[in-house]
Amino acid sequence: MEAARPINYSGQGFSLLGEKGRFVLPPDFRKAVRDSGMGERVLCLAKHPRWKCLTAFGLGRVDMFEAELDKLERNAIERGQDFDRELRANQMYGFARVPFDDSGRFVLPERYFKLGNIVDRAFFQGGGLQFTIWNPEELAKLGEGWEDAQEACRDLEAQAMAGKARK
Repeated sequence: MEAARPINYSGQGFSLLGEKGRFVLPPDFRKAVRDSGMGERVLCLAKHPRWKCLTAFGLGRVDMFEAELDKLERNAIERGQDFDRELRANQMYGFARVPFDDSGRFVLPERYFKLGNIVDRAFFQGGGLQFTIWNPEELAKLGEGWEDAQEACRDLEAQAMAGKARK
């Protein structure tokens, strides 16, 4: 039996907080999350370990966690650094499972508004095996190397606000 290929998340998206307190998962991310979960519409969410944002992925990524932990541990040992496998495992496996509908609408659990400093807007940034969800103001604080994401966020936000104004 052939091993499943990992799902990669690329591109950007944007969502305003809508009626009933829901965000909309952009179509490209929605499809990838569904494919990762073998058809299940479940978005996995966690606090990013370094940045003030959220990290998200489909259920299929969980199967890769132990190999990732092994690699992180090996790299730390080779560098002579401490590695708290239990802490990192708790961070990785401590994600929330959030259902979304066919249109990509999902309710962000309250704690993630706080952990990601999310208010009423969300920018989605592809990042390979996972993607990040940002408050645009937090993304704007980042320095060199983030210019493309910051510009994409501004552009997509302007489009979303123009669409909202037409309604």
